[in-house]
Amino acid sequence: MDDDTVPTMACIHAIVGGRVQGVNFRVFVRNHAQSLGITGWVRNLTGFKEVEVWAEGEKECLKQLVKQLHQGPKFAKVNRMQLEWGNYEGTYTDFQIRRG
Repeated sequence: MDDDTVPTMACIHAIVGGRVQGVNFRVFVRNHAQSLGITGWVRNLTGFKEVEVWAEGEKECLKQLVKQLHQGPKFAKVNRMQLEWGNYEGTYTDFQIRRG
């Protein structure tokens, strides 16, 4: 497979758990996604100590976002993450914080 056939765009779906609610995690994710040119959304999952992220963009930028998801903002403590990669669909035009 040559470089012309390798997809450079992708999407991710992540569920991040731990101390991720009430610590500005969603704002942290949105700011990093916007700075990387990634589109999609982030929201708290009601009744859980988890945050859900759907994001689309360049694969290398998504990899950088995933690193940030593992780290989180200053007062967060990420202790688990489920991550699925998928095909880019161009669904989103910006990156938003959604309500649960």
